[in-house]
Amino acid sequence: MSEIERETMDYDVVIVGAGPAGLSAAIRLKQLDADLDVVVLEKGSEVGAHILSGAVLDTSGLDALIPDWKAKSAPITVPVKEDNFYMLGEAGQIRIPNVVMPPLMNNHHNYIVSMGNVCRWMAEQAEELGVEIFPGMACSELVYGDNGELRGVVAGEFGKEADGSHGPNYEPGMVLNGKYVFLSEGVRGSLSKEAIAKYDLAADSDVQKYGLGMKEIWEIDPEKHSEGTVTHTMGWPLQESGAGGGSFIYHLDNNQVYVGFVVHLGYKNPHTFPYMEFQRFKHHPMVAELLKGGKRVAYGARAITEGGMQSMPKLAFPGGALLGCSAGMVNVPRIKGNHNAMLSGIAAAEAANDAIKAKREGDVLVEYEKSVREGAIGKDLGRVKNVKPLWSKYGLMASLAVGGADMWLRNLTGWSPLNLSHGKSDADATGLAADHKVIDYPKPDSKLSFDRLTNVAFSFTNHEESQPAHLKLKDSAVPIAVNLPKYAEPAQRYCPAGVYEVVEKDGEQQFVINFQNCVHCKTCDIKDPSQNINWTVPQGGDGPNYPNM
Repeated sequence: MSEIERETMDYDVVIVGAGPAGLSAAIRLKQLDADLDVVVLEKGSEVGAHILSGAVLDTSGLDALIPDWKAKSAPITVPVKEDNFYMLGEAGQIRIPNVVMPPLMNNHHNYIVSMGNVCRWMAEQAEELGVEIFPGMACSELVYGDNGELRGVVAGEFGKEADGSHGPNYEPGMVLNGKYVFLSEGVRGSLSKEAIAKYDLAADSDVQKYGLGMKEIWEIDPEKHSEGTVTHTMGWPLQESGAGGGSFIYHLDNNQVYVGFVVHLGYKNPHTFPYMEFQRFKHHPMVAELLKGGKRVAYGARAITEGGMQSMPKLAFPGGALLGCSAGMVNVPRIKGNHNAMLSGIAAAEAANDAIKAKREGDVLVEYEKSVREGAIGKDLGRVKNVKPLWSKYGLMASLAVGGADMWLRNLTGWSPLNLSHGKSDADATGLAADHKVIDYPKPDSKLSFDRLTNVAFSFTNHEESQPAHLKLKDSAVPIAVNLPKYAEPAQRYCPAGVYEVVEKDGEQQFVINFQNCVHCKTCDIKDPSQNINWTVPQGGDGPNYPNM
C-alpha cells in the first residue's frame, strides 16, 4: 500500500461488490449473528447500476437465503411459461424439440427478472438487518497483514488528475479492514485478479474461458408480446466468423423484451466484431418481425465466465475468499450463474461466521471451499463440465451431439468417461490477421441495428474526464507496433463500447483510449492477444447506470 495517510475502519467482514453473491453473504452473516459488523462496498453509483445479466433466475439460491421472498415483494414476478430452442440459418430456423434437452435445461419454475432490480431489493433486505452498504465506493487496492494475509481494502479514493497526481479536491479514501474479506466483484474483477496471482490460486485449475454478453431492452408491439416466453438460439450469424455463441430473447412484463447475444471470446479470427454480430442477428426474419415497430430503451455489455468447474481457482486464501463470478460459477448451457453466486455467498458467510465464533481471523476458510465443490454448486457445474471445451475445440455440432449426450449421462448417472480441458486462453486463441479473412458487416439501419456510440448512450455510462484512464497499457508501444501488424489491432472490434480506436495523426497511426465510453465489461483485459491491457477501477460512481438490466 502507498504511504498515504488514510482513516481506518474495522469490521468483522468486508465485502467488495453488491451483486447477488456479495449481498447474499451480507444477509446470511446478519441472519446468523445480528451483532456482526458487515460492510458492502459497491463501485456503482447505486446498487444495481453495474448489474447486467440475462436473466432467467433459478430461485434455488434465493429460496435458501430468504424463503419468504414472495411475501417480501421481491421483484420476481414473471414466471417462465414457454421455453423455445432454435437453430438459425440466415433465412429461417429449426426448432429443437424440448424433449431432447436434458432436464437441467428446463426453464419452467424459473423467472424472468432484472437482476439489477433484484439486487436493489436484496440491498434493502440487507440494510434492514443492519448491513452497511456504501455505493459509489470503488475499491482500488488490497491491504495485506503482517503475515501476508488479506486484511482489507482501500475504498473511496477521489480527485486524482489525469497524470495521477492529487488534484485540489483529492480524497485519499479509507482503509476498511476485516477479519475476512470477500471479493464478489463479478467477472475479471481487478482485486480478484490480484489475489489470484498473489496466492497462486489458479495453479491447479484449467485456464478460465469467457464470453461477451451484450443486451438491449426493447419495448415492442403489445400484440407481439408474450409474457413469460423464453427463446434461445444458436447458429446464424456466427458461422462466417467461426465464433461460438448464441442469443436469448426473454419476454418480461410491460411489453418489454430482453434481447441478448453472447459471443465466446475464444474465437480465432481477429477480424470478428462481436457487437456487429449482435446487430446483424436482429435482422434475422424471426427476430426482425418481433422487434419491428418497437424501440430500444437500454443497452449494456458484460463479460461472462464460461470455464466452469475445471477453471475455478482455489476459492479461499489467507483472510479472504472469491465469491460468485469472481471465481466463475456460471453454468454455460443453462446460461445461469446467479443462483450459484447466491449459494456461494451463503456458504462463505457460514464459514466466516463459524470462524469468527471460534475467535479466528485472517486464516483460510477451508469449509467454504469444501461446501462449494462438494455441494449444490459443484453438482450443478459438474453436470455440464464438458460442454464448453467440446464447443471450443470441436464446434457447435459436436457440442450439441456429444455435449448433449454427456449432460444426459451425467444427469442420469452422475458419471461420464469424458474429462476435457479447455486448451488455450481466449487471448492465446487469437489468430494472425493474415491467416483470416476480413468480415464485411452490414451497416446498421438505425431501426433494428445501431452503431456502437449511439447504443452506448443507452447504457447511461459516465466517467469524470479529468481522472486517470482506468484502462492501463503495460507497454504503450504494443498496440501499434505489435497488435496492429499482427492482429489488425482487434481492440477496435472486440470492445462493445467503442473505447479503442486506431487513428492517423501527423502521418502516424496512434492508439486512442476513449475511457469515458467504458461499460466495465472487461473484454479488453481478457481478449487482448498481447495481454497488454489492465482493467482497473475508475473513481467510485463512474461507469454505466443501468436502469433495470
